[in-house]
Amino acid sequence: MKMKPGQMKIILLIVFILQSASIFAQNDSLKNLTFSAYAELYYSYDFAKPANHEKPNFIYNHKRHNEINANLILFKTNYSATNIRANLGLMAGNYSRYNLSAEPAWARHLYEANIGVKLSKENNLWLDAGILPSHIGFESAISADCWTLTRSILAENSPYYETGIKLSYSTKKGNLNLAFLVLNGWQRVKKLNLVQKPSFGIQVNYKPSEKLLLNYSNFTGTDIQNNYSAIRTFHNLYMQFDMSKKLGMIAGFDIGNDKYNSSDYGIWYSPVLIMRYSASKQIKLAIRGEYYNDKNRIIIATNTLYGLRVSGISGNFDYQISKKLQFRIEGKVYHAGEREFSNNSSKNYSLTSNIVLKF
Repeated sequence: MKMKPGQMKIILLIVFILQSASIFAQNDSLKNLTFSAYAELYYSYDFAKPANHEKPNFIYNHKRHNEINANLILFKTNYSATNIRANLGLMAGNYSRYNLSAEPAWARHLYEANIGVKLSKENNLWLDAGILPSHIGFESAISADCWTLTRSILAENSPYYETGIKLSYSTKKGNLNLAFLVLNGWQRVKKLNLVQKPSFGIQVNYKPSEKLLLNYSNFTGTDIQNNYSAIRTFHNLYMQFDMSKKLGMIAGFDIGNDKYNSSDYGIWYSPVLIMRYSASKQIKLAIRGEYYNDKNRIIIATNTLYGLRVSGISGNFDYQISKKLQFRIEGKVYHAGEREFSNNSSKNYSLTSNIVLKF
């Protein structure tokens, strides 16, 4: 069977990372090499009853209506030693199908593929390169790691992943983390043709106490092809505050603008607030309020006159069946400024449940 060039690239990448880990494992023993797996099955019902079974175009996770489906199936291997580390994650499911649809076919099943080298013996200074988790936001594609079952509109429409080089520093106490990144673009594995300029990112993550976490991340670059004056500037801020052992809060705010040329630009922004209550070790409740405004249709394409303006509220119930097994259910309503949804309505209701296996 003749192998396609894209398939060859992914095989060579896997071999490179695993071989790198194997070389260092010979000195440090195989205990530095670990494996993990994650599987999330879900059922979601959208009361707008979209004919194509797809939820609104600003949603990429838990995308399918009235189907039992897999949102993310992930297998990861990790190598960690004193002065080197490597990660490889292979995935399938709705997340990879919809969120990576613009990537080359060979990249659509790569969740993570990177290798890092420690640059200092005394300090926690690392240089990592490859496909990395995004430095932006407090939500990831792994539902079990997030306070709510589904992602906020803010998270769905900012990078989940990025490709490039990352220089990071952490204090010995771990209360301050700094990072500087040179990237291929706004959530890109492969850099777009005709885009010549690199993109950049900065992250400052500070934990002044055990109860409070503060984060600032940004992005400066472009995804507009063959336009040397175009530039995107984006800022992400969030705070996580544990008010007590049972009650916690996350407050976030995103704002960005795209400059198409010397005079034209557009702005989008989104605030979000999540409250979570831990009733017991097994049961958690959460509520999320959010608003997203993209009147210039920079991030989200829409046929409405004034772009996308959507507020949303959701309620979450989580039950930890065992250490490895979790059940969640969430009800959510969106209210748009115009008739945004598939049933020609300004309101959208949905109910989503999932079961997660993590080991």
